[in-house]
Amino acid sequence: MTLIQGVSTPGSKQHGSPSAAAGSCIFKTPGGQSKRDKLDRFIPNRSGMDDLPPFDLCSGQENSSAASDAAGSQASPSKQEFQQLLAGALHLTAEQGARVLAFKHKAPAPPPEHANSMASLYSANLGSAPQRKQHRHIPTTQERILDAPDLVDDYYLNLLDWSSSNQLAIALGPTVYLYNASTGTIEELCSCPAEGEYVTSVSWAADASHLAIGTSSAKVQVWDAARCKQVKELAGHTNRVSSLAWNNAILSSGGRDALVCNFDVRLRKNEARVATLRGHEQEVCGLKWSPNGCQLASGGNDNMLCIWSAGFEQQHRINAHQAAVRALAWCPFQSNLLASGGGTADRHIRFWNSSTGAQLNAIDTGSQVCSLVWSRHEREILSSHGYSKNQLCLWRYPSLVKAAELTGHTGRVLHMVPSPDGSSVVTAGADETLRFWRVFGDAPTKAADKAAGAAPMASRTASIR
Repeated sequence: MTLIQGVSTPGSKQHGSPSAAAGSCIFKTPGGQSKRDKLDRFIPNRSGMDDLPPFDLCSGQENSSAASDAAGSQASPSKQEFQQLLAGALHLTAEQGARVLAFKHKAPAPPPEHANSMASLYSANLGSAPQRKQHRHIPTTQERILDAPDLVDDYYLNLLDWSSSNQLAIALGPTVYLYNASTGTIEELCSCPAEGEYVTSVSWAADASHLAIGTSSAKVQVWDAARCKQVKELAGHTNRVSSLAWNNAILSSGGRDALVCNFDVRLRKNEARVATLRGHEQEVCGLKWSPNGCQLASGGNDNMLCIWSAGFEQQHRINAHQAAVRALAWCPFQSNLLASGGGTADRHIRFWNSSTGAQLNAIDTGSQVCSLVWSRHEREILSSHGYSKNQLCLWRYPSLVKAAELTGHTGRVLHMVPSPDGSSVVTAGADETLRFWRVFGDAPTKAADKAAGAAPMASRTASIR
């Protein structure tokens, strides 16, 4: 039989009286030997601890709250001393209470005469809140429509241009007309004298007073628009002159003879041709100088895109397109960004780094690309199309998301040029109409620009002639 007996304190005998402290217990074997290493459990002495009596499980929530309050009031002397030391270190008084963090009351307000010397540190660099960009409304209908009878339906010609003085030059068969977009007046500039001869290209000089004209008889003429007088005739081509481009006093022309001739109009007739570029094998139908005058882009019916330096040296010859390259446009906000468009078999708009010749992006438009115009106010590019949809498409750059599609022409939209203020474009189609579109919106400049670019509305029956 196992006996349980209290353990005596040190110095006492093991067979002490039952009143000895029962701090632990041992087992005695039947032989009477004790083994202190075989302890059952340790029961601590709780007389020196600051505990509460057991909760009355039947008293509910009220007894539980009362017990919690009693626990706070029965703190030991050592705990009270610790709280006093903590309050002194934190500079707390009895009125402030024992809690360090209290969310019941707001921080006291500073006195009226108080001035925070650090306030400027946090407010000096604060600017106005950025305004959220508002999406502008893009009109999808034309503002004006003019008849353009006898407009030659030829993809390779360039028969329309808009000068900085707000005059449109349009070639209708053998005749060139000037249309003043501010007043609506129409004037005949010149006409080809020979039977069967017709105008194949027109281009305004930067001074808006001289107009270059190319003809089907391989002539390049320069006219003074104010006096309606021819001032120069330049020779160099052996076939029709399909494209023209100005760079200050340098006039470049591209022809069906696959040549790009460059003339200095300040020199005499027999000395005017300063360079002849041979980079194409078929008709040169697209020609554009960059805005800074450092590079010339040429596109041909041989599907080639060539980029030339201002010194007339070939920098790049690109054969990425699968059809004729007629649509060319230099970006106004990035000097080395060139956009090119291909014909029916290609349908792509491609974007090039003109410095390296690398293709940056491309998109399949689904239609023949006839012309391209960059917006001067937004990062957008407008394309005009032929077969098979005959529409205008506005693309955001560089995402190439289509922002709008404009329809109205019933034939392919062969020509498209921007207005002087960059807010509008005019298009000429195979349906023998001119249509004005305010697709780019007003320029963020003077309000007078808007008035300069807006002419009275003309009826559908109005004609260039």
